[in-house]
Formats: sequence, C-alpha cells, structure tokens
Amino acid sequence: AMLDPDSGLSLTIARIVQRLQGSSLHSQLERQARVSLHKPEIKLESLKEDIKDFLKTSGWEKKLQNAVYSELNVFPSPCHPAAPPEHMKEPLAYMRKAQGSWEKRILKSLNSMCTELSIPLAQKRPVNEQKELLNKWNEMGTDEPDLSLFRPVYAPKDFLEVLMNLRNPNYDNGDQPSFRTHLGLIQVPLKVKDIPELKEDFSELGLNTGQLGIDDSAQVPPEFFENEHVRVGQKVLAEQDSAAAQQYVRQGCPTALRADLWALILNISNQPEDILYYEQLKSNVIQHDLLVDSLIYKDVKLTASNDDYYFVFEDYLYQVLLCFSRDTSVLEHFTYSSATPPKSYIRGKLGMEEYAVFYPPNGKINYNSFILPVAPLCFLYHEPPKLYQIFREMYVRFFFRLHSISSHPSGIVSLCLLFETLLQTHLPQLFHHLREIGAQPLRISFKWMVRAFSGYLATDQLLLLWDRILGYNSLEILAVLAAAVFAFRAVNLMEVTSLAAAEAVLADLSTLKVMPLLQIFLFATVT
Repeated sequence: AMLDPDSGLSLTIARIVQRLQGSSLHSQLERQARVSLHKPEIKLESLKEDIKDFLKTSGWEKKLQNAVYSELNVFPSPCHPAAPPEHMKEPLAYMRKAQGSWEKRILKSLNSMCTELSIPLAQKRPVNEQKELLNKWNEMGTDEPDLSLFRPVYAPKDFLEVLMNLRNPNYDNGDQPSFRTHLGLIQVPLKVKDIPELKEDFSELGLNTGQLGIDDSAQVPPEFFENEHVRVGQKVLAEQDSAAAQQYVRQGCPTALRADLWALILNISNQPEDILYYEQLKSNVIQHDLLVDSLIYKDVKLTASNDDYYFVFEDYLYQVLLCFSRDTSVLEHFTYSSATPPKSYIRGKLGMEEYAVFYPPNGKINYNSFILPVAPLCFLYHEPPKLYQIFREMYVRFFFRLHSISSHPSGIVSLCLLFETLLQTHLPQLFHHLREIGAQPLRISFKWMVRAFSGYLATDQLLLLWDRILGYNSLEILAVLAAAVFAFRAVNLMEVTSLAAAEAVLADLSTLKVMPLLQIFLFATVT
C-alpha cells in the first residue's frame, strides 16, 4: 500500500530523528549548545534562535544535514504503517522465500565443514596465540597455514544457478506477452529500465557534458574541463556538503580529491570514537577464532597470490575483512535487506531461541567476492580505521545487494535482467547467436557484476565507474557497462562458435575505457 506523501514524510522524519537520537552526533550537538550558552552573542530573550544561528555558523548544522542525507540514501522510503516488517526487507514473498532457502544452503555447507574438520564455528584463542596474532597484525600475509581442507562456501556460478531457477508462482510461465519473449536466463517479471529511461537517469554522462575519463570530447578540450572541474571539486570539499559532492562525482572525481569526496558522500569523518570502535573489533579478532577466519584467509591468499596488483595490499585485506566479520553494526542493514543473518546455537542448546547467536557476528558469510570490493579502496585510504569505515559503508549501501536475492532495482536479480534485456533489445542478432551456440551472455557477465567489475578493469577505470555508483546511488550502471562491453566486442563475438571461445574474447577487460563505452552505448545507440 502506498502512503500519501505527507504521512510518508512524517514517518521518514520520525524514523530519522529516532536513529539520530542515539548517535554521537546528537551528543556532540548537545555539548556544543551547552558550550554556546557562555558566549556573549547568545541572549536569554532570543535563546533558541541564537543557539540555532551559532550551530549554523560553526558548521554543526552542515554536519546534521549530511547525517540526514546519509540516512535518506541508505534506508528505503517507509512502508505503510500497517505493512508487516518483512515488506521493508523485500515486498515479494517468492523473493523472500528464495533468499531464505539460499541462506539455509550456505549455513548447511558451513556446518558440514565444521563437522568434517571437527572445528567449532567459534572458539577463544589461547593466550599465546593471541599474543602472536597481535605481534603480526600488520604482516598477516607472511603466514602460510595449510588451508587445503577449507573450501569456499559457494562460488558465483552456484549463485547464478539459484537466480536462474527463480519463478514468480503467480505467473503461469509468463502470462504477459511482453515477458514471455524474454529469452534470457532470468525468468522473473521485474520492471527494468529501457535506454530512454537510462539516458534520462544518467543524463550527466551525455555526450555534451564534460567527463573525467574521456580523452577527446569534441565539445570541451579535456585539460580545460579538468582544471575547472578540480576547482569546483575543491569548493565542494570546502563546503562539506554531502549532497553537492554526490552530484559532483557524476562527472568523475579528480584523483587527488577522490578519497575526500567519497568520504564526504558516505558521511565518514574518522572521529576518535570510530577509531576506538575499529580497535574494539580488532581486539575481538585477536581474542576469538572463527571458522570464517580461515575462509577469509584462504580467499585473500588465492586472490593476492594470483594478482600482483592485490598482493601489495594483502595485509590490509586481512585486517578489514577480519574486523568486518566481527562488526555487529552491519546487522542493522538487515532491516532493509532481503537477507536474514544466519543464527547458530550455543553447544548443547540447539533450537532454543535464547541461546541463538548470530554467526558470524556481522551476519555475513564470506565468500570469495568480498575481497574484491576492498582492494580498490586500498588505493585511496591508507589508515586501516578509515579504510574499514569506507568499506563498511560501501558494503551496507551498495555491495550487499550483489549477494542477496531481492526485487530492488540495484539488486543482482534486476541487474541480470536489465543486462539481458538491453542486449536482447539493442543487439538482437548477437544475443540470439550467443544463445544458439550455448553461450548465454549472462554466464559470462555475471561474475563482473557480482564483483562490481573489481579485479576485471584497470584500477583507474574501476574508480571512475565507482564514482558514478556513488554519484547516482545506484548499481544499475554495472548492467549498462556489461552490455556495453558486449556491444564493443560484438564483431568478434559474432564469429565465435562456443562458450569457451566467447569467454576468450571477453577474458581481458583491463584495457577498456569505461566512460567512452558507457557514452556510446547509452547515447549513440539508435533506440
């Protein structure tokens, strides 16, 4: 049920006020207001107005605005007060059910690994081990434990199989003629955008707008645009306004300003209490040994050892991911995610709710695509607490949608459907050719999207792409880029005769330039 705008707004305001009341920002504002009472410009007869003016001129009002903006970006619009809470997580019952059984499957795989290896899910580390880990915290990569018995809980292709089998039980094999003609692997009727709608949404990527990441724009000499864009960027940073920063990065971030602009958009300021929080997570890692630690370790080793590029950041990857697995604040995002955190029971108390604990504490079971979103952030942030906060915020805003089954427009199901629809509509010959030879395009592009192209594009290109994810607060651009890559390699793909050959044509994306590909696909495709 839709709300009328007024009651929707008042519900949103009430929710934001409730969320900000317990925050450190709230106590800082109170402290500042008390301090201001001793200032000569604060008069008793106009107390309320004077304090408001003081908070405005001292920059605190801006901080409050950014916090509100951040809440609006992360949490969905409120449901009708009468709607059950699970509707906020995911309105479609069959999606909730599919996500539920996928979670059960992962947990089962984890539990059977515990049984096979006779290793508990969690145990306290002996004191000598704690000391050892603390000493080598900054060089965990030098360890070579035998992890041959640990296996990843699932691979992207297992996840794709689950998505391919999704069906809406209310559709008898697609009663809607428009949907029955969809010949891709994804067979659920979700509404996805067509090119005219995408052009409108991504209008700042148009051919007549200056862009970072385009070398030879006909309209504006690139160096002229760049100098001007840097100047505007510095002004946006000086203003400290999250909303302005989000608008600004749609045209790309200058390299020197990117770390600060992203932090401003994500509203991360690296306060002393944030650093303290990170230290608490770290001490939890030191004290407790979780089974997922070995999985994280194995994933990082595999990724870093196959990629010189990530090898440099190996120690950062361990630190961030081990702390992330302990972070219970990540559980908050389950209120608006279709996922439900896995529960485990204290030994001997199976099935008794009061003995249930979330496992791992952040409610996320790691698998090998977690590492990839952390690695590019290591280029931008060199202090672990800040790197950690940025990753956590990127995860709860965007990346979790790539690992859970939902009907959200930025969810992986919608992205797959958008990708297939764009190809089938705008490159029908290519789409049918690949389908005929058993090389369904989604089988190739799925891993790019599920990892937000991390590990596939050159880093400078990846960061230009992620600028736009942050700028538009949406992951849809991943599906558009995936389709654009197929369009770019279409001539070669028309000649292949097998899935393996098609994969070979698309094996190396490291030389691709993201922005020209997106522009040509969106704004030069005849619709």
